[in-house]
Amino acid sequence: MNIEIYPNSGSVAERAASVIADCAWDAIAERGLFIMAVSGGHTPWTMLRRLAAALVPWRAMQIIQVDERVAPAGHAERNLTHIYESLLANAPLSSDQLHAMPVESPDLEAAARAYAATLRMIAGEGPVIDLVHLGLGPDGHTASLVPGDPVLDVEDADVALSGPYQDWRRMTLTYPILDRARRILWVVTGGEKAAMVKRLLNSDRQIPAGRVRSDRALLLADSAAAAQWAGKTGGVICV
Repeated sequence: MNIEIYPNSGSVAERAASVIADCAWDAIAERGLFIMAVSGGHTPWTMLRRLAAALVPWRAMQIIQVDERVAPAGHAERNLTHIYESLLANAPLSSDQLHAMPVESPDLEAAARAYAATLRMIAGEGPVIDLVHLGLGPDGHTASLVPGDPVLDVEDADVALSGPYQDWRRMTLTYPILDRARRILWVVTGGEKAAMVKRLLNSDRQIPAGRVRSDRALLLADSAAAAQWAGKTGGVICV
C-alpha cells in the first residue's frame, strides 16, 4: 500500500478528488466507462464537492454505494443524502448514473440480492469496480464491515447486511467485490484514527480494514491520522 500524508483534511480531500479524476480519465480511455464506489464521512463530502468542480468525463461515469444505513429517504444519517448534496447537486450527473442501495425495502435480504444484480448489470459478471473509496473507523471498521459481525465472513455474495452497529443496521459491499476492485482509495483524517492507520498499514487482519486487499491501494491521510505510523511501507509522499 502506498501512503500520501497531507497537513489537513482539506488537502486530503483535494488530493482524493484529483486521484479520482485521473482514474476516471484512465478508465474511460481504456474501457469507455468509469465505475466508482463511494463511502461516507465528513472529509469525503468535501472530496465529492471538489470532484464536482473538476474536469472529468461525467457522462461515462457510474456511481455506486459502498454501504448505507437502513434509514428513511432523505435522513441526515444516510450516505445517499450527502452524495446528492455534495456531488449530484454540483456536477452534471443524471440521477440514473447514481445507483442507491435499496435500504428502504421491506425485504432487506432481497434488496441486497437486487443490488448485487444491479452491480452485475453495470460491471459484468463477477463485477469489477474501477475505484472503491473507503474510510477507516476508530475501531478498525471500513465500509460497514464492522468488528465481530457475521458480515465479515460473507464469501458468496458481493452485497450483504450487517447487524445493528451504532444504532443502525446497514447494507454493505463485502470483501470479495472490494478485493476485485482495480483500485482502492483510502481517505482517512483525524487523530482518533491514528492507531488504526498504523494497523492498516501493517495489514493487521484482526481489524476489518486490514483484511482488504492492499496491493492496489493508496492511502491519503492527514498528519494527525498518520501520527503513529512508523514509515516502513513503500511509496510514501509527505506534503
